[in-house]
Amino acid sequence: MNTQLAAPDTSIEELDRLASLSEDVIRRARAAGASQAEVSASVETGLSVNVRMDEVETVERTRDRGFGLTVYFGQRKGSASTADLKPESIEATIAQACAIARYTEEDPCAGLADPDLMANGRLPDLDLWHPWELDVAQAIEIGRCVEAAGRAHGAITNSEGATVQSGASLGVYANSHGFTGRERGTSHSIVCSLIAGSNDAMQRDYWYDSVRDAADFQTYESIGETAAQRASSRLGARKLSTRECPVLFAPEMARSLIGHLVSAVSGGSLYRRASFLLDHAGRQVLPDFVRITETPLLPRGHASTSFDAEGVATRESVLIDGGVLQRYVLGSYSARKLGLQTTANAGGVHNLRVDAGSVDGDTLDFEASLRRMGTGLLVTELIGHGVSIVTGDYSRGAAGFWVENGEIAYPVHEITVAGNLREIFSGIRAIGTDVDRRSSVLTGSILVDRMTVAGE
Repeated sequence: MNTQLAAPDTSIEELDRLASLSEDVIRRARAAGASQAEVSASVETGLSVNVRMDEVETVERTRDRGFGLTVYFGQRKGSASTADLKPESIEATIAQACAIARYTEEDPCAGLADPDLMANGRLPDLDLWHPWELDVAQAIEIGRCVEAAGRAHGAITNSEGATVQSGASLGVYANSHGFTGRERGTSHSIVCSLIAGSNDAMQRDYWYDSVRDAADFQTYESIGETAAQRASSRLGARKLSTRECPVLFAPEMARSLIGHLVSAVSGGSLYRRASFLLDHAGRQVLPDFVRITETPLLPRGHASTSFDAEGVATRESVLIDGGVLQRYVLGSYSARKLGLQTTANAGGVHNLRVDAGSVDGDTLDFEASLRRMGTGLLVTELIGHGVSIVTGDYSRGAAGFWVENGEIAYPVHEITVAGNLREIFSGIRAIGTDVDRRSSVLTGSILVDRMTVAGE
């Protein structure tokens, strides 16, 4: 019987210490002449254990601190950071930030976000804090369990191992508007990577789960079993001749398409005039059945938060409605550069929900999406980074399965899928109900009517 006592939860006390330090540093920066100041402070802890072929390969414990100060002297900006919270290091950080600000060029867009936009008042509990009382021995046992379940599959001949990770983060953001925001969250993951076949016929694949609360994991055995099934299903993979055909992106691949959309409508790309969706707010960018909503207050969401990296209050907001781009993705700096207002996206987007649907109004699960495609390519792996947000040109290595008459016929590899994101987005014919919930982009599979598949 395990009689180990759970370690006391000191996260609130630690947040209070970080908040007190942050507020003191802001006061000292103002006393040094700064007209505005902001601080980001964090503490992150973690445990990672990797098991391969039933042997322990690595055990790693981490504890990282970060402390960053930005000061503004009018519209001159200076930043400095340290991982050491000793008084002399904090004093040096303040001095460095102020010295930099005094010598930088003025930027008319520099400064804190509008004080009226701060997330003041009582913030909602987003249920993000679920510490996992995991010791090294337990992590090793879980890793062995996951890998053993996968290696029991007859086609599996080797393993790249199973990794069990548990992490916790505490963060404070404070600024000279009087705003101090505290956040704490946990993140736990298990991944297993296996090899099927032998010699020239070997194929590798993996599976994983990622959760806020360890109680929400799939069964440990199922993670290994799924990795084994995926690896073995790729045995006998063929190459394809070059052709144009429909392409169905599996959910875990489909979210990358949504990521490219977000990059193209983000402030940095827009004010630099480096996006193929420049000046597209209010214009059709996707088929009219598509709706994408940002949901920052989603309980246990992978990117949930009550305030962005500038302290601006977040709220649910539609990004795409009826296929029309409703707004850009902006922090205060990029918003000022564009003559607009921040959308509370300093630091990125905070959970995107992509509604299921299709051009003819049907809602399709994964099998129905295969039938709708008929004959074409199912993409289950993407390789490389051949995507230009400036032009929209898209070309990535891929692997997956060739589909005929709505059913998987055989695995394929060593191919490239290519097109332009304008045509890819406008050519979306269905978004499935098979949502992958292991990410902050909640989307099902995405069916595109036609892309170039380059092979032999």
